Amino acid sequence: MNRPDTHSKLFGYLLWLFGFLGAHRFYYGKPITGTIWFFTFGLLLIGWIIDLFLIPSMDAEADYRFREGMFSYNIAWVLLTFLGIFGVHRMYMGKWITGILYLLTGGLFMLGVLYDFWTLNEQVSVKNEEMA
Repeated sequence: MNRPDTHSKLFGYLLWLFGFLGAHRFYYGKPITGTIWFFTFGLLLIGWIIDLFLIPSMDAEADYRFREGMFSYNIAWVLLTFLGIFGVHRMYMGKWITGILYLLTGGLFMLGVLYDFWTLNEQVSVKNEEMA
């Protein structure tokens, strides 16, 4: 069975460059280990190096786990990563009220941005399901 390609290996490897902060793990829907990587610098860089070889399997798992559709995971993650405090990723998904709230409050004082790092894949998946 052909799985949709919801996540990108190339984007995963680009995030891996900053993976000692857990970016690629959040992207692939692994917020607990992403948080651990963030606070331990990729398990003192050892886990970060091992992840170089684990990205293809994390990508396949994310492709299986999350629903494809109108909203791109890659675009949502780029918007969250670079413009999260402005709520642009929420506006992209049609969540205008919370997007404007993020814009006015610095991503709800960064707590909303942290929440979105934990849940963005599910948010996009739900929006794609609603649009189907």
